[in-house]
Amino acid sequence: MEIFLYRQGAQSIEEGFEAGDLPALLADKTNVVWVDLMGDTDESIEETKQVLLEIFHFHPLTVEDCIETRNAPKVEAFPDYFYFIVHGIRPEETHHTNFVTKELDGYLGANYVVTFHIEKFQSIKVVKQNVRSSTFACERGAAYLLHQILDNIVDLYMPIVDDFDTAINDLEERVFQTRRGYNILLEEIMDVRRAVARLKRISARQLEVLYRISHGEFTQIPAPVLPFYRDVHDHLLRISDLSENYRDLVAGLMDMHLSVVANRTNDVMKLLAIFSAIMLPLSLIAGIYGMNFENMPELKSAHGYYLTLAVMLLIAVGLLIYFWKKGWIFQPAEDEIKPDHDERR
Repeated sequence: MEIFLYRQGAQSIEEGFEAGDLPALLADKTNVVWVDLMGDTDESIEETKQVLLEIFHFHPLTVEDCIETRNAPKVEAFPDYFYFIVHGIRPEETHHTNFVTKELDGYLGANYVVTFHIEKFQSIKVVKQNVRSSTFACERGAAYLLHQILDNIVDLYMPIVDDFDTAINDLEERVFQTRRGYNILLEEIMDVRRAVARLKRISARQLEVLYRISHGEFTQIPAPVLPFYRDVHDHLLRISDLSENYRDLVAGLMDMHLSVVANRTNDVMKLLAIFSAIMLPLSLIAGIYGMNFENMPELKSAHGYYLTLAVMLLIAVGLLIYFWKKGWIFQPAEDEIKPDHDERR
């Protein structure tokens, strides 16, 4: 547990407090208090429960939700505070085929912010560094301090969104260039599709939470601070819109991949059909002259074997020329359809 205290007019943030100091710190409404709790052990979770229930007197159901891992972001209002759940990303594990999130629970009151998380948050670390170096965020109140935390969480989504864009562009190139290993490419497309779907699901639910927070529903956020929350909402809205576009692109990419595979399968079947069409008359000739009749006119001919081979060769060459003029075989590589990068978006 880390406790940060800003006293009105102070030039720096005070630290080093314990749980027993909180009632006195909270009693002075001019103070801004940030309590950051990390429940990575059973002992720390029990201490967190005591702080939330006995010092802050939060509703037991919110404390239960806070301790347990919940999948859906949400926000709940109470007379003196509101409780929220948001999700940040794990930058070290998240990439275009695996979108992984972690949960941040928190409370906002008139002069305090309480955050709880099981895993370390880069955004929390950044805000701690900021408040240690400057009292600016705390001077503007607890609501503005919470805005700083949420803003950093949302900003960390952008590199992942850019990673999705690069990955989808790369997959579009590979769909038309891959000649083998179709199943491997399809598995990667499916992984990207699942990751984008999770990004869309999390961002859409989190968007609802930020919409409620940023549009004056909660009295704990004063009107002058609301524009900052609306700015965070706008950033997340852009991410949600991009994830919707990426989901459509990946769906189209899968259809494109299946179409390319089907077309190449058709090309193989067409080639086999052409060889079959060439071999059919040759097989017919070979079958006729393979019959064991005594009275076959060409059977006693000295040049019958060579004439038969020549006729078979002429038929094969003639059929190849015919199929080539029809455009069924020997097409130049530049005639293949390639993606138009200017029209994909």
